[in-house]
Amino acid sequence: MELMVPVKDGELWAHDSGEPGGASGSGGDAPPLVLLHPGVADSRVWDGILPRLTQERRVIRYDARGYGRSPAPTAPFSLVEDLTAVLDHFDVARAFLVGSSMGGTTAIGLALADPGRVAGLALLVPGITGNPDFLMEEFTAEVGRLAQAGDMDGIVALVKRTSAAAGTGDDAEVQALIEAVIPSWFAVHPHQVPDPPAFGRLGELDVPCVLALGEQDDPEVVRCNEEMAARIPGCRLVRLRDSDHFPTLREPDAVVDIVREAYAAVRQAGQQGQGSPGGSHRP
Repeated sequence: MELMVPVKDGELWAHDSGEPGGASGSGGDAPPLVLLHPGVADSRVWDGILPRLTQERRVIRYDARGYGRSPAPTAPFSLVEDLTAVLDHFDVARAFLVGSSMGGTTAIGLALADPGRVAGLALLVPGITGNPDFLMEEFTAEVGRLAQAGDMDGIVALVKRTSAAAGTGDDAEVQALIEAVIPSWFAVHPHQVPDPPAFGRLGELDVPCVLALGEQDDPEVVRCNEEMAARIPGCRLVRLRDSDHFPTLREPDAVVDIVREAYAAVRQAGQQGQGSPGGSHRP
């Protein structure tokens, strides 16, 4: 079911798979999966794995403001507040959050702001607020320079070099996602209110968590992800050897396995918010 979800001073495009078998409820004590897309793509980044995720559980995804099918913002907004509004709209008291990059930042933000609403976290190449060593200043400055020169092709090439290094040839799918999302950055930037710093509070997270980094990602992102996993209590670190900042496209089978295993661990733990076993795994 596709629909527009009202949020403060705006609306978001969302899709709710419903329960497997056609039920419309929330599956009793089974939290739905909520998929949060990265800043380098919109919610289409989940298309390739969505059918497998919806086989056994309810899945909700949406486009953040200005991305994909969601209108551009016209007033100040917060990503975490928008996520809360989406959960409220679908009457979801508690969700398992799967967040990629920017979506990971949002997922962590909600888990710190309102822990009772988060059953578990699967973080894919996640971003984070409040890390002074992870500002990507050179990247941001170069995007600004290219934008001022009107060189949109240059911005696409820059994003491909830094975030899509695992690609070969034309890499048409990634190219299309990046080209579609660049206008979103400029539409969103004047209105997005940063959510509170989270890096220094990662030790407060008290939900099962798995973090997957892409070994072909930007080295600065890899270092940040390693430190995040070390700071989150009980976090399981997964190293995806063939992934960059687009793990759902580079290693979709591994991503599906990560999400399924993490979700199953939450169910087995009775959704009591217990931490998952630590350690590192290389699929």
